[in-house]
Amino acid sequence: MVPHVKVLGLVIVADAPGRLPRPLREFAQVISGGLPRTWTIPWIESWRVDEPLALSDAPREVRRLIDDLEALTHSGAVGTTNRKEHR
Repeated sequence: MVPHVKVLGLVIVADAPGRLPRPLREFAQVISGGLPRTWTIPWIESWRVDEPLALSDAPREVRRLIDDLEALTHSGAVGTTNRKEHR
């Protein structure tokens, strides 16, 4: 409903170490059902205290998110994939 805006997906970032509690997992599942893609990023302690994180040291989920976003935002690539990721 917003002109010139394309939602590529939802990024879920853990707010604490460990597995998400069941209510949050269920909520994320409901919300992600209406989106083309979902990426889940684990808890990253250094982000909490605003320490820089080199991409080479980032968890694979972060690197995969960045790779996917780069592919999706290149000319002609937006909307060509309909992959959902749930972890």
